[in-house]
Amino acid sequence: MSPYVGVMRQRPKRNRRTALSCALVLAPLAAGLTACSDDGNPLAAEPYDASEQISVSVAEGSDDADYDKPLKITAEDVGGRITDVVAVDGAGRYLRGRLAPDGSSWRSTAPLHAGVRYTVRISTEDDSGKPGRRTLRFATRPADGRKLKVTFGPEKGTYGVGQPVVAELSHKLKSRKEKAVVERALEVESSPLVRGGWHWVDDRTLHYRPREYWPENADISVRSTLEGVRIRDGLRGGASKPLRIRTDDRVEALVDIAAHTMTVSKSGEKLKTIPVTTGKAGFRTRSGIKVILAKQQFVRMTSGSIGIPAGSAESYDLPVYWNARLTQSGEFVHAAPWSTGSQGAANVSHGCTGMSTADAKWFYHLVQPGDIVRYVNGQGEDMPVFGNGYGDWNLSWEKWRRGSATHRAAGGSGDETHATGRLRFDT
Repeated sequence: MSPYVGVMRQRPKRNRRTALSCALVLAPLAAGLTACSDDGNPLAAEPYDASEQISVSVAEGSDDADYDKPLKITAEDVGGRITDVVAVDGAGRYLRGRLAPDGSSWRSTAPLHAGVRYTVRISTEDDSGKPGRRTLRFATRPADGRKLKVTFGPEKGTYGVGQPVVAELSHKLKSRKEKAVVERALEVESSPLVRGGWHWVDDRTLHYRPREYWPENADISVRSTLEGVRIRDGLRGGASKPLRIRTDDRVEALVDIAAHTMTVSKSGEKLKTIPVTTGKAGFRTRSGIKVILAKQQFVRMTSGSIGIPAGSAESYDLPVYWNARLTQSGEFVHAAPWSTGSQGAANVSHGCTGMSTADAKWFYHLVQPGDIVRYVNGQGEDMPVFGNGYGDWNLSWEKWRRGSATHRAAGGSGDETHATGRLRFDT
């Protein structure tokens, strides 16, 4: 059956980029935000295990945390403090929270979602400035018992054309057969119609993307038809809230790391080439395609959060403006007035992409979550496909298709179905 059966409605272009807002909810990042570097850098001190230094209100690996209670993190070690907490669920939604001014505690300020899994990355430092790390994973209890709930992300809103759709399941699935049952019940409708497919990140998480980027000004609807469907003994599909998002104009930034430039285009038209600086030796910026996760006008960045001891030659503590976040580990595009002499000529940062304040402000107001930033001609590691933001577009279409539970590896094309104007691709 042709994957393009159905009526394709061509919509006139609309410029909706008049109201700028951060569609992803990002945890407020106070003193000591994770800054710009690759963890485990040879020039950075090895972070110590902070498990004994802090206490958390939820047990590691818990599958039934109470979503009605806030997440609390407390520094127990006298002389130590919490510098940063980033809590994100499997759908890529950040949990808002507040860090005490003295770093003694952190507390979520928004409700936890039911039946989802959280990853919490906690950064600390002791009284000598040595950095510590702890990563905590837990799941909240399902609101509807032994029914599988699907939570779609990102939040409802308007995004750039690189934004993947995420489906987070409330229960782990044990087999490819169970995954296929679920995958076939997840429907994605877009106008105009495009070919796309699901890819299993792990036993509870799927990402959906088209073969190429989404079209400009597209309407995208996602829903689950799992309710009441038997998945395995004792587990049936439950009700899930559908999702509607839209894409805006296609905004792309191409960073040539060797040439120290960023070229920005919109709808295929070049807007501006900006002199930039990226990561220096030992702190190389990752190569590949990245998707903007969120924006913050102001962030305080400290070297201690990336393993550089206070007082060392590489240490810093800087107020940073006009920030577009690219990775969970701390790569940003931001203003760097302290390095204007090197911008366009040399790479001197700790991993971020720095530019003049005027250029950073212009870029900040142009872009939004889901827009694309591609890095070429670099010497750093490649952007991972999963686990540090959205690296989905770094995987070829053939490899992406093989991540589907319904894909037929030998000769087949998998499930390609349509119904009443909806088109879903499982390949």
